[in-house]
Amino acid sequence: MSDYQPDPKRWRALAVTLTAGFMSLLDVSIVNTALPSIERDLNTGSGVIQWVVSGYALSFGLVLVAGGRLGDALGRRRMFLIVLAAFVATSALAGAAQDPTTLVIARLAQGVAAGMLTPQNSGLIQDLFRGAERGRAFGMFGAVVGISTAVGPVLGGVILAVFGDPNGWRWVFYVNVPIGVVAFALALRLVPKSEPRAVRLRTEIDFVGMLLLAAAVLGVLLPLVESEQGGLEKLWWLFPVAVVFGAAFVRWEHRRARNGRSPLLDTRLFTTTPGYASGAAVGALYFCGFAGIWLVFALFFQQGLGYTPLQSGLSVTPFALGSAVAAAVAGRLVPRWGRRLTVTGLSLVAFGLLTVALVVELVPPSAAGLAVAVPLLVGGVGGGMVISPNTTLTLECVPTTMAGVAGGALQTGQRIGTAIGTAVLASVFQSVVVASGGHYPVALSVAMCCAAALTCVALVVAILELRARRVRSGLTEAQRAAQAAADVQRG
Repeated sequence: MSDYQPDPKRWRALAVTLTAGFMSLLDVSIVNTALPSIERDLNTGSGVIQWVVSGYALSFGLVLVAGGRLGDALGRRRMFLIVLAAFVATSALAGAAQDPTTLVIARLAQGVAAGMLTPQNSGLIQDLFRGAERGRAFGMFGAVVGISTAVGPVLGGVILAVFGDPNGWRWVFYVNVPIGVVAFALALRLVPKSEPRAVRLRTEIDFVGMLLLAAAVLGVLLPLVESEQGGLEKLWWLFPVAVVFGAAFVRWEHRRARNGRSPLLDTRLFTTTPGYASGAAVGALYFCGFAGIWLVFALFFQQGLGYTPLQSGLSVTPFALGSAVAAAVAGRLVPRWGRRLTVTGLSLVAFGLLTVALVVELVPPSAAGLAVAVPLLVGGVGGGMVISPNTTLTLECVPTTMAGVAGGALQTGQRIGTAIGTAVLASVFQSVVVASGGHYPVALSVAMCCAAALTCVALVVAILELRARRVRSGLTEAQRAAQAAADVQRG
């Protein structure tokens, strides 16, 4: 008999925590539309301004796993409230910045708070929900991850249109403050307190592991976020350094586990938890193709076609709408359809991106915004069938004691995928623009083909995981039959 008693406030608590998570993930993409305004208002160059975006992504990715582990050890409610307060404060600081240096520092700090906040959501879901309810809750969490990234350009354009120049960009950050304050007050009432636990920081929190993993992630992300300033050419040597630190991290974690001490990232997640490794790979590969297209679309519509930020954001709205609807439906279908949902969704995303690549070559540039609406809607429907179900299926077998760190590791892969995809697709787009003498439709077509190719790699991994699930299911049925036969013989 289980002693689990469902918390009567669990769904309201989930709504509050997902609202905070939505804000932190939204800030990954919403700032893109405001960069020209920031550059003009603060009178700085594109190299510095790029760090407003890349600095947030970098610090976000560095602390995800550490944030999950601290939440596991110190209590998720406590961690959630602390980092939500920090996120609100750093958002206000970013909005009030009077010079580029202050803005970049505020964004780095904001990224740390967001990276610590995100894994608390998956950890709280593991704590508050069981069985089919947990699947629906993870479906909602996955929907928030996908939709927040997709609607960022739209909301950014709306905010700039409402508040205008020169200070409209500040409200991209200020908007987090009232929402965060309300979320904090509601979390105090609705998020349940966890059982108090004595934690010896020096022995239970793996600070060495945090440093090794941070160095490895930094080695991968820094050249990528600096790619537009020649980072891949000047900082390529950080990739082998990242491999060395990554190997050292794995060895250190094995050693801590053998000695009976709590590792930062228990590598058994990848070796003994069914579906976790392949699900994490699907997420990272999909974000390589999915997250990078928004910067490419912004460049195409604003630089190539002369759209305003609002017009540019509205042009990609069909993807966001399709993703929102499909994510809400797909979350309920996971128990019945399982991994087939992600396979179907990835196929639709690849089809939609390839159709965009074809359409922009066939229609005049003036009609491109309308012509890509239907393919983006199809791709959005597919995207809604990928992130939400994949999150559910990847985390469904994770033990509750590792819930936070598992969610953090999953998000780290997605952030790395985002950085790689954005760097690759933006570089491809800009290179084709230069090589073709400013022919933006050709550049968009080539970039969409690259995004579709990355999505197809994720599709292959998802198909392999689908087959593996069928094998595991067959073994389970055989084991049950053998157990039943043995019971009959004993009877």
